Amino acid sequence: MRKYGGILAYLLLFACLLLSGCTTADTGRFNQQEQGTADDSRKIASSGEVKLSVYMYVTDVRVQNVYYDIARSFEAKHPEIKVELQFPGFQYEEILKVKLATNELPDIFDTHGWAKIRYGKYLVDLSNEPWASQLTNTIKPVVTDDEGKVYVLPISEARDGFSYNINVLEKYHIQVPVTFDELMAAAEKIVKESHGEVVPFFFSGIDSWTIGQYFDYYASSLFEKSDVFKKYPLTASDSEWSQWNVLAVKWKEMFDKGYINQDVFKAKYSDLPKLFAEGKVAFSFASPSFADDAYEVNPKTRIGIMPVPSLSVGGRTAFSSGERNTMGIWKKSKHLNEAKLLVNEFAKPANMKKIADVVKIPPGLTGVTPEHEFVSFYNLYDQVLVTPYFDRIYLPNGMWDVMRSLGIELIAGDVAPEKFGKLMKQEVARLSK
Repeated sequence: MRKYGGILAYLLLFACLLLSGCTTADTGRFNQQEQGTADDSRKIASSGEVKLSVYMYVTDVRVQNVYYDIARSFEAKHPEIKVELQFPGFQYEEILKVKLATNELPDIFDTHGWAKIRYGKYLVDLSNEPWASQLTNTIKPVVTDDEGKVYVLPISEARDGFSYNINVLEKYHIQVPVTFDELMAAAEKIVKESHGEVVPFFFSGIDSWTIGQYFDYYASSLFEKSDVFKKYPLTASDSEWSQWNVLAVKWKEMFDKGYINQDVFKAKYSDLPKLFAEGKVAFSFASPSFADDAYEVNPKTRIGIMPVPSLSVGGRTAFSSGERNTMGIWKKSKHLNEAKLLVNEFAKPANMKKIADVVKIPPGLTGVTPEHEFVSFYNLYDQVLVTPYFDRIYLPNGMWDVMRSLGIELIAGDVAPEKFGKLMKQEVARLSK
């Protein structure tokens, strides 16, 4: 089993923070993109009486540029305030852990899914801000508590299901699957009739969050009719861990039957847009945030979105939801008023729309009217069940990484599917201490 974290990693990150601020991502195309935007952040912070430090977990340069545009517009209105935007990329979570340990958080930061559980005690209550009454019904319970505290501005609300290749499904005369069995039948048809030239599902072992999505999506469906949802978080003493083996068996079968790209161990998420554009992939277990990259390869690419098919006949299709991008204010910030001004600037409908049209998922506030190409799909499925990310509600912190790692080990043959549930239980016990 892979071990996570480590003292050395934190020391290296701390040194990185002291020396440079760690403003670039780890590797790949994001490194080049974020290096370019680091210069922009220095320009923003070049003068002014008040400097607001803003950390955001945004890796797409298109989205970053929208944030910069909004920040510059804000500075023009408030020349006494300068905004230091930073996008640490995939180092984001580790950097914030170091900042938590040193009690030196940014004035404003993205809570990347953990507004209440991990960062709640560090955040200012935003319930009196003008946009607070506009929280959507699905995001409100995620970012508020029973006392009415609003922890963050939810800029983007995750609405995760599958992205599917319309051209591929039409070519092979496949209807959008509603059940898991229909999904597997579609996969078999695609593999057989394309003679293996088209892969039904794309996953990346390097960007293994794509693998974690499978287990997180289907955990909700697996326990749809179970008493598990009455217990949170789950503990090692719960008696239903063996049911997780169902997901492991299906996952291994998908790989063995050629439904998953066989280069999964070395594949990168950045490979997906080109494969989609070339009609070589049918489904992605993710939102369509890669769409613009696919259009650049092939303008005739057509992408649809759909809820997660149910594991059982008669079950419900569903979207997984939660925070995607947020803005919370550190309660010890020396510039609380200025920070609220900036957050309120981002909350304006016109600015929320600008971001939504690039990230292509719903905003977390009502009264915003995006115009991107997936709006019609979200409207089509507006009555579909929306469930919270399973791991954020029912599993201890760290289990997301466990699911990603075990998923890789399953298809590598290092873990037997029938032992998956036992290993999940062991890791829950370890992480719950």
